[in-house]
Amino acid sequence: MLVVFQAGESLFQTGWFIESIATQVLVIFIIRTRLNPFLSRPHPWLTITSLTVVAVAMILPYTAAGAYFGFVPPPPMFFLVLAVMVLAYLGMVEGMKRWFYRRFAAD
Repeated sequence: MLVVFQAGESLFQTGWFIESIATQVLVIFIIRTRLNPFLSRPHPWLTITSLTVVAVAMILPYTAAGAYFGFVPPPPMFFLVLAVMVLAYLGMVEGMKRWFYRRFAAD
């Protein structure tokens, strides 16, 4: 954020908030199963509520409530960078999960 977007304090906090919510919520889909997360379907309510939380976090900086918290609208390119970071993070979590189960799973 600081280097790529020359972010000031408000933009940095906004970006950190959105990225944190996205990774913390979406990682649930990776760690909830030993299987491939695309082959193990979560309950529809888990999917709906999780994606709603991420959507609200992304929309919040564009609202009066977001301004109250000191958030500012991030530049559009932020969301592309965010998608890449989240996909990379979730890929690493999936890789570590597979390594963990190969290494420590009781046979």
